Amino acid sequence: MEPQKILVLDFGGQYNQLIARRVRDHRVYAEILPYTTGLSKIRKEKYAGIIFTGGPNSVFDPASPHYAKEILDLGVPVLGICYGCQLIAWMAGGKVKTAPVSEYGKALKQALKASPTIS
Repeated sequence: MEPQKILVLDFGGQYNQLIARRVRDHRVYAEILPYTTGLSKIRKEKYAGIIFTGGPNSVFDPASPHYAKEILDLGVPVLGICYGCQLIAWMAGGKVKTAPVSEYGKALKQALKASPTIS
């Protein structure tokens, strides 16, 4: 049996090393590659899962890092953190909305009011 490995796909966030370390703490090999890594290489490596890191970007900006939505069809779990989560939603056809206040780094938790526009 081949050992499982996780791909940490780096979208420019400052925590890519920390994310990989936390995966390795669970005795699972984690490899960090840039978001520019081709889909064919990712397929070839047969990762057990993929983590999209965060970053200071916006999915609304065409110049920001994006990835081919076919990565979601590889048959492995994909976890997005911060920007990575928004990018997965965007690639899957979901809605991403701009928050009233932008956050990057430490933020205070605020209560959300129920809203019919949240989907």
